[in-house]
Amino acid sequence: MTDEPEEETPALLESFETTEEIKISSDPLERVVGQEEAVRLARIAASQGRHFLLVGPPGTGKSMIAQALALHLSRPTEEIRVVHNPENPERPMVEVKESDEVSKETEFKGSAEGEFIDPKEAPVNVAERLGYRCANCGGYSSPKEAFCPKCQQTKVSYGRSTTNNPFGDLLGGLVEVTMAGMAGRDRVTTTRKRFGKEEVVVFERAGEMIKVLDQQALENRRNFEKLSPRKVIVPIDRNPFILATGASETELLGDVRHDPYGGHPQLGTQPFDRVVAGAIHSAHQGVLFVDELPHLGHLQRFILTAMQEKRFPIAGRNPQSAGASVRVDNVPCDFIFVGACNIQDLHHILSPLRSRINGGGYEVLVETVMPDTDDNRMKLAQFVAQEITMDGKIPHATRESVGMVIEEAKKRARTIDNSDKSLTLRLRELGGLVRAAGDIAVGERAKYIEGKHIRDALRRARPVEEQIKDRYGSFLGGVSKDMSTSERESSPYHYWNEHAHDDKAGYR
Repeated sequence: MTDEPEEETPALLESFETTEEIKISSDPLERVVGQEEAVRLARIAASQGRHFLLVGPPGTGKSMIAQALALHLSRPTEEIRVVHNPENPERPMVEVKESDEVSKETEFKGSAEGEFIDPKEAPVNVAERLGYRCANCGGYSSPKEAFCPKCQQTKVSYGRSTTNNPFGDLLGGLVEVTMAGMAGRDRVTTTRKRFGKEEVVVFERAGEMIKVLDQQALENRRNFEKLSPRKVIVPIDRNPFILATGASETELLGDVRHDPYGGHPQLGTQPFDRVVAGAIHSAHQGVLFVDELPHLGHLQRFILTAMQEKRFPIAGRNPQSAGASVRVDNVPCDFIFVGACNIQDLHHILSPLRSRINGGGYEVLVETVMPDTDDNRMKLAQFVAQEITMDGKIPHATRESVGMVIEEAKKRARTIDNSDKSLTLRLRELGGLVRAAGDIAVGERAKYIEGKHIRDALRRARPVEEQIKDRYGSFLGGVSKDMSTSERESSPYHYWNEHAHDDKAGYR
């Protein structure tokens, strides 16, 4: 906390007593504090489908801007599937379905599933044959139970001998136990009259319920089964924001899982069913966000290709795997790319990738400070309210404590960025200060975060380097004091310094 005399509370800060009175915008971009230019361009990027590169130090809101941009996009309208190719199974086909087609298929599939009824609503003979009803006492129970819990007899009557078999006494019990283990059938086909007409109807086990399929449902099921097998790899109902920070090649580009049976038709899993989408495919019609972009290294060139072509194949990436021979071409990946990095890492981004971003988007250097005005102080108060609401485990803050957070922001702008009459925008550390003060308030069972909690948090929530400097005078002093005698003796640094008088001792 600064030693400067306490300033008068700005008029805007007098408009609330605690942060629970501060309104938080429903627009995620309006929750970003102090980055007006980046927010303005993010809105354009969302509406026009432009790429975005955010450059600046950690904790200044780069990730928040990327997530907020994604929330300004329309919901995805396309579902991506891979379809079995009977002529060449190792070359599955791609199928893209619009949302209205997906809805119709879901409705059609639902009609082929039939309706579910309580076992007591089914015909008695059907309930008995499916194993829900006991043929002896008429009690109902789960078909998983071979013996009726009411009369303790086998629920099926097949094992009861009604013939004069001389070996009935010997075999009857064995047959009864065997049939009891079956506990009925899984499916019963019969007929019924409906609207004056007789129709075929199928009753199937469905857990504790019975599934009923009439002629229409059976016809829809047959039509559905005629379609080639397929697998949805990018569903229609998905998050339009995909975080690919630190992703491996497999996670980023997709893969084909290994099958120990090599995709054998009878034993293994078919190639189409082993295809896994990558982050670039899951981001289709959304945002692909990569923080610390230079750390992707050579994988940046694949992102560049996907951005240019808007399609990227999925292939097996392990040459020792059965999936190595499987490849799906032309998988859509039309996304908005948002990358972020620190200033010192900017030169590690591939030049062609930066050129692609510049040619179809914007590069933004985020702000680290903002002018110390009444409006901006109120924005910091809004930030405190947002952090408390998002955390959900700490109480709201009083106006006094918010003012102390603002003074700390002013102090950090001066000490870190050498900027007077400014407020820091390195807000991650300020958020940590608010949470630390909130934890202290919770420990004291206080209703609100007060000024004393902020003061206590400022003492406790310091970087460990500062704590080492206060205790030992310097970081190196802390290292030397903290090492045990055995560590000092085994350390090459201390060994060679202690034997500096004898050059040959070190070699011995």
